[in-house]
Amino acid sequence: MSDPVKFDPAALSEPVAAVLLGAGLGTRMKSDRPKVLQPLAGRPMILYVLDAVAPLEAERRVVVVGPEMAESVGAAVAPAEIAVQRERLGTADAVKAAREALRDFGRGTLFVLFGDTPFIRPETLADMAATREGGAAVVVLGFEAEDPTGYGRLITDETGALIRIVEHRDASEAERAVRLCNSGVMALDAARAWALIERIDNQNAKGEYYLTDVVGLARAEGLSCAAIRASEDELLGVDSKVDLADAEARWQRARRLHAMAEEGAVLSDPASVWFSWDTILDRDVTVGQNVVFGPGVRVEAGASIKPFSHLEGCVVKAGAEVGPYARLRPGADIGEGARIGNFVEVKNATLAPGAKANHLTYLGDAAVGEGANIGAGTITCNYDGYLKHRTIIGPKAFIGSNTALVAPVEIGAGAVVGAGSTVTQDVPADALTVARGAQTTVAGGGKRLAERKSAEKAARKKGE
Repeated sequence: MSDPVKFDPAALSEPVAAVLLGAGLGTRMKSDRPKVLQPLAGRPMILYVLDAVAPLEAERRVVVVGPEMAESVGAAVAPAEIAVQRERLGTADAVKAAREALRDFGRGTLFVLFGDTPFIRPETLADMAATREGGAAVVVLGFEAEDPTGYGRLITDETGALIRIVEHRDASEAERAVRLCNSGVMALDAARAWALIERIDNQNAKGEYYLTDVVGLARAEGLSCAAIRASEDELLGVDSKVDLADAEARWQRARRLHAMAEEGAVLSDPASVWFSWDTILDRDVTVGQNVVFGPGVRVEAGASIKPFSHLEGCVVKAGAEVGPYARLRPGADIGEGARIGNFVEVKNATLAPGAKANHLTYLGDAAVGEGANIGAGTITCNYDGYLKHRTIIGPKAFIGSNTALVAPVEIGAGAVVGAGSTVTQDVPADALTVARGAQTTVAGGGKRLAERKSAEKAARKKGE
């Protein structure tokens, strides 16, 4: 992940469009899910590429997919357009599939990007667009690989102009010594792009149409080509579950640094904290070890998330405490200074400021008033097998331990519910309610029961 980019689209004088290639079957991913929809920090990785394009205010964003994935990818990338590549005949063929969607885009910069490179940065794309506007018909993004084996090389002249792209297998020893490798990402002059692409042939071992041939075709017409450099990490491609795990680890490391350096959070053990793509932490939030943030979480200033807690779809207000070993599910809203303790689960429930549920409690479909105290083992019985029902607990109410509140039910402000109660009717404000079975004590009954059971056990063993 990267910090929000402050890029002024006015710095570019011409419009921008982007084609994202996502038709690959991703067989190495060994998944029924399209490769570009594989999740990174809980979000399809192709959306990070669309995010990188966003600051350039692209007039068109077209995602090229195979026929079998049009519906699923289309739903994920909307409102970006979908173009279908009927046959997988190479990268140039994939770009051609987007031509109809781009029929009225005839001037400006046309990007060709890949849906499985989630770390590409807007600044890099802006640099490519500016270079293209500076006179280059084709701009290719390269990187210096730690191990360039297998990558195509970008061959430049003494001025830095791009002369050609040569595949590793076709490269001479001198060319293989070049460390500037081809990422496949390009920025093309839209006015010339389609004429060049249409001239690409498939006279190669695979019988495919390679977009890299556009460099040679452009230079043959006397057009300028250029290479822009980015880091190898920025151009990391995700082709397998192993790559996906590596990408997740890289994303999480960057997000942890962002939390501490930019958001002002305190992470007790950064390596054990896992973020979602949309987690928001305000200043002076403290996060303990082994905390997991699912999608849709905001933690406000000064709140504390203690170790081994799991949060998803919730808000934790300023100064609140959560955990350890707490679970906040979607719809949980923890008020200022409220406390959610160990082994407490909250779902679709609000706790007003100062409310407490310190341990061993389930609060679902509930509203807990300011300063209310929820005892250990309390359960809001919110589901009757067909419908969910709501529990309302008033301000400063006290709910004794091991209480079952059978919804729909309301506990009034200042009311006290005795421990072990099963409450099925509303409790008025300031009332005391005890709803438990009568206690019966039989003198000597425990001893007699033990004697009888011991005799039964001995007789059973003798008969075996």
